[in-house]
Amino acid sequence: MGLLSLAIWLPIVIGALLLAFGRDDQARFVRWAALVGSVASFLVTIPVYTRFQTGTAAMQFVERAPWIERFNINYHLGVDGLSMWFVLLTAFITVIVVISAWEVITERVNQYMGAFLILSGLMIGVFAALDGMLFYVFFEATLIPMYLIIGIWGGPNRIYAAFKFFLYTLLGSLLMLVALVYLYRASGGSFDIATWHRTPLGSTAQTLIFFAFFAAFAVKVPMWPVHTWLPDVHVEAPTGGSAVLAAIMLKLGAYGFLRFSMPIAPDAAREWAWLMIALSIVAVIYVGLVAMVQRDMKKLVAYSSVAHMGFVTLGFFIFNPLGVAGGIVQMIAHGFVSGAMFLSIGVLYDRMHSRQIADYGGVVNVMPKFSAFALLFAMANCGLPATAGFVGEWMVILGAVKANFWIGLMAATALIFGAAYTLWMYKRVYLGPIGNDHVKELTDINGREFFMLAVLAVAVLWMGLDPKPFTDVMDASVAELLRHVAASKLP
Repeated sequence: MGLLSLAIWLPIVIGALLLAFGRDDQARFVRWAALVGSVASFLVTIPVYTRFQTGTAAMQFVERAPWIERFNINYHLGVDGLSMWFVLLTAFITVIVVISAWEVITERVNQYMGAFLILSGLMIGVFAALDGMLFYVFFEATLIPMYLIIGIWGGPNRIYAAFKFFLYTLLGSLLMLVALVYLYRASGGSFDIATWHRTPLGSTAQTLIFFAFFAAFAVKVPMWPVHTWLPDVHVEAPTGGSAVLAAIMLKLGAYGFLRFSMPIAPDAAREWAWLMIALSIVAVIYVGLVAMVQRDMKKLVAYSSVAHMGFVTLGFFIFNPLGVAGGIVQMIAHGFVSGAMFLSIGVLYDRMHSRQIADYGGVVNVMPKFSAFALLFAMANCGLPATAGFVGEWMVILGAVKANFWIGLMAATALIFGAAYTLWMYKRVYLGPIGNDHVKELTDINGREFFMLAVLAVAVLWMGLDPKPFTDVMDASVAELLRHVAASKLP
């Protein structure tokens, strides 16, 4: 079994075993089994980075086997510079999420841990799939464990949020399925994604395919105005669900634009780039303003995620190497920072059972260690230099200025909004005198929470101080992608 198959199926198998045999009277064993399984899954992905060859856009660690031979559907896996980091990021965040739930989840522990491990394997499958139908199966299958995570362990309105999440993402994906079937016929009976990249398509066909993919991927990102499901889901989801949703699941849609929309329908991508840029700018500015008036910490960070993902799609559709690479870097950075932000909110919620900003105040007086971590993550969310949050946004802004000064200027102004709502939340929650007796009784983070936040802090600072290992991996693949986009596929 290859490394990618091992990275996909190891967590799925362990998760399935926990679902089948774990019981609440074995909660301690289940937690340790989940931790060992998630760490093992992460260790499996490390050679994907250490053995990865930079300077080439070719797919690496390729695995191929017949699956449904009648329709020429294959179990076909591989990674390049566009996808490699997301395999590692998914496995890494899963470890953190398992640790975060150690003392919080006390009922149906096996189901909770099992759902996250299965979800981890499915998401890695999305990033590694090189067959269109295999991609679709993994892409849709991720909905099932996340739907259960929200619907079982979520807040008071969890059923509403779970249905909203499922219906929004499923309906968009149905149009993508139609596009996949069309491409299968147009390519002469192949589901191979690389073959689709070379298949000539007419102008109308490209436009329809582009918007079919847009329906699936824009909802997943989510782009404005199809973002309205995200705040509701974040508010109701458990802490681990919010962390995985923000850190990984939103990236599935943005990755889809890179792997499908832009190289398969390049003429349509160039023709409709103005729309994608406009929607991205609206997300960056308008949604940033919406975040400034939120009273719920989770909802504020959820809107912040929409705004930050706006930088990603903006970088992609300005079609220059700096912008596209910046968008990918921003996806990775957002995985670290947004995951850390939601886990920090979870630390407070576990103690106070409230996410309302007004219920806090002066937390730094009773939780100094935790407040120091929260400050670092808040600064990274603002885009402070030397943190992960700065690198991708700065690259996208530079790329946007290179393409069009006014687009770059509008994107740059959004950094002000990001700093405003993040620092406003930090000031109200952490600084000043102790707000009330409930805050006065808070205790600082324990060893488990310190370790979890410290690991994320190292990741945020590492990427901010030394982004070159991240960008070196993707340079050749970005150049190859832009070559596809620049070349017309009209017959």
